[in-house]
Amino acid sequence: MKKTVVIGASDNPGRFSYKAVHQLKRSGHEVVPVGIKKGEVAGLPIETEKPSIDDVDTVTLYVGPQNQPSWYDYILSLRPKRIIFNPGTENFELEKKAQEQNIKTMHACTLVMLSIGNY
Repeated sequence: MKKTVVIGASDNPGRFSYKAVHQLKRSGHEVVPVGIKKGEVAGLPIETEKPSIDDVDTVTLYVGPQNQPSWYDYILSLRPKRIIFNPGTENFELEKKAQEQNIKTMHACTLVMLSIGNY
């Protein structure tokens, strides 16, 4: 299974990041929700201190491009194998920085990928 860091995690059931954490966990993936507000989602605490995490396969983004610059260094420090830019999070600047570090980038929807079995 793929250790996944969800950036922009929320405890609001109406948010796609909330749904993604639940679906990732149901699918058997190890999930680390990271956000700006403390809370809990799918029984997991939302990390607000940008924790160091080893062996990250995927970072899936739920933060708009206008709010991503403060996350760049953290995301890249995780050294994920890939970054998924969910709809509305596309960001050429971050994508370029990631690709320069040999991190695969994708414009995709984590929820759709999970639902069709190609996560």
